[in-house]
Amino acid sequence: MTLAPRVPECLYQVVDIIRIAGIKSFGHHGALPEEKRLGQRFTVSVDLEVDTRPAAATDDLNKTVDYAEVIRTVEGQLTGKPVYLIETLAQQIAARILATFPVTQAVTVEVTKPFAPVAAEFESISVKIRRERV
Repeated sequence: MTLAPRVPECLYQVVDIIRIAGIKSFGHHGALPEEKRLGQRFTVSVDLEVDTRPAAATDDLNKTVDYAEVIRTVEGQLTGKPVYLIETLAQQIAARILATFPVTQAVTVEVTKPFAPVAAEFESISVKIRRERV
């Protein structure tokens, strides 16, 4: 039996994803006055693109992202200053994550608004964006 030759790490790109799904919090975001006044629950999921090899090799939390801190960051945006659009909210969350967690090379943020005031039957409305360092 022959083994495949080992490929040097420099010949491929590492894309590791840390996913935090279903962060729920209450906010007052929306275009309608009732949404701002009454508020509603939002759900956010984030995919953080992080090279996890340094943390895995040393078993060191300081070389990766602290999940609890990411969740607190997202909750801070959700409960913070109201915005009209979930597109704006997603952008603010992505920008804050990239600014706060330097090991994160890119982030995908999905903001879900389960109770959007639309005269139709639907499960939820969401916006999903991806932002990366340049």
